[in-house]
Amino acid sequence: MTRRLEGNGVGLVREIALASRVQRALETLYRIDRAHDVDAFLSEAEDGERETLFVRETDDGLELALRVPRLDDSLDPICQIIEGVSHFVYLADRASRNQAATQLELEMQAEVDKYVVLAASIASFDETTSRQLRERLYDGVAFVHDETTTEGERYRLANACARRFTARLEREYVARARYGELQGALRAFFHMSQSDKLRAA
Repeated sequence: MTRRLEGNGVGLVREIALASRVQRALETLYRIDRAHDVDAFLSEAEDGERETLFVRETDDGLELALRVPRLDDSLDPICQIIEGVSHFVYLADRASRNQAATQLELEMQAEVDKYVVLAASIASFDETTSRQLRERLYDGVAFVHDETTTEGERYRLANACARRFTARLEREYVARARYGELQGALRAFFHMSQSDKLRAA
């Protein structure tokens, strides 16, 4: 169903380790079966290039290749790797179910998954730390694409939807320490269609 377009990146030790942990966490949360290991599809992004998932549809199925940046001391490359793995997991799951996925769906899910993965890394996750994380992820964001472009509009809409959705999760579940229900709400969101995701946000 899914195979690589090009070989994995030699030397991406920390990046591959992070990507593998993110994949395992997302699959566990969303209760989905693994189709392929993301590390077999990873390669290093060129200097100045952001995370990119290449997709090609063939008679044999989908061909995927994921380019990610090197990790440094900032949050941005971590977020890019989470986004890339989110795209990979989402597409692999939809392909295994013979379901289509739009670019907006991918971006909305990735924006939510950044919150999910980073929240799980916070030792004392509560309403305050959730709000701080959301502000860091979704407020004052600098977009690469101009807002008048198709890509720019899509990224801004995905960001706004994720901001609203995670704020609702914070009010309804995090603030009340209802973490089991929080996981259920996240799981439901993952399996929604694009229109349902937009309504949920």
